[in-house]
Amino acid sequence: MPDRRVADADAAIAGIESGMTIMAGGFGVAGVPFALLEAIRLKGLGDFTVISNNAGFGGRDLTSWIEAGMVRKVICSYPRTSPACIAQWKAGQLEIEVVPQGTLTERMRCAGAGLGGVFSPVSAGTLLAEGKEQRTMGGIDYVLELPLRADVALLHAHRADRYGNLVYRMTARNFSPIMATAARLVVVEVAEMVEALDPEHVITPGIFVDRLLPLGAGA
Repeated sequence: MPDRRVADADAAIAGIESGMTIMAGGFGVAGVPFALLEAIRLKGLGDFTVISNNAGFGGRDLTSWIEAGMVRKVICSYPRTSPACIAQWKAGQLEIEVVPQGTLTERMRCAGAGLGGVFSPVSAGTLLAEGKEQRTMGGIDYVLELPLRADVALLHAHRADRYGNLVYRMTARNFSPIMATAARLVVVEVAEMVEALDPEHVITPGIFVDRLLPLGAGA
């Protein structure tokens, strides 16, 4: 397998363009790819559709993109942690698609597995089911949820080897393994590079990773 490491942040985000759909790992502040988000912000890109668990908490996370007017649409399970997101939505400047957290994960998993979608009972009978195909099976109402794919996934890993095999630290793992399967380009910032990983400990195999940005130990 080729060496996935790149020299710097500019090389890591090369080819990312305005208008793309971007997946960003993170749950709260755990596992957020801060360095990659900041590198893209400094490029002055925008008009992004962002897929993430939430829309940021403030500071250098997705909040910085929203405050800079870089985001056209957010697909997430909980936008209210970001006052900037809510303010822009109320002003008609930003579109929000709210997806239940488990459904968000399953829609990304479907994309990675090459499936056409999943019938879920979660949103049946709610506003979230409007405009979607619905079926009743075994006496239970289901809603068809379509796959969520992205042009780019931006992730943070605790450790990696040069081939892109990844290990995450505790809850920083969150959505990253699934996002790595559902995006055309997967870029990962890594706190610590190691020579080799125990294969039994690898969470995301290197075959899913395109670029590694080493941050240095302890980052």
